Amino acid sequence: MIEITQIAIALVTIAFGLFGFVAPRYTANVLDFRIGDSSMGLSELRASAGGLFVAMGLACFVLGPPAYLMLGVAYGGAAMGRAVSMVLDQPPQPKALMWFLFEALPSAFLIAVNLGRI
Repeated sequence: MIEITQIAIALVTIAFGLFGFVAPRYTANVLDFRIGDSSMGLSELRASAGGLFVAMGLACFVLGPPAYLMLGVAYGGAAMGRAVSMVLDQPPQPKALMWFLFEALPSAFLIAVNLGRI
């Protein structure tokens, strides 16, 4: 069951990354981003919400436990940033809480499962 859950997390990471990579305007809309006059915002979404997530998810299949651990650390960093934002920026609820849980739960799982494997 652990392996299936890890694979599912990696696949969901890749899927979300593909949205950012191939459909940055759609991703911007979902994330409440506003694209300005410059195309730099689209470039940033393709890179940070797209290619980065695709590469992290794919690395899990190639590298195994160390990559799954780092995916957990990455999600943990995102969850910490989201938690700080929920206090300081007060983004719309329950949307922010949903994204926090989407980041924190996989993070805790992946770190707990893989920390002792490397």
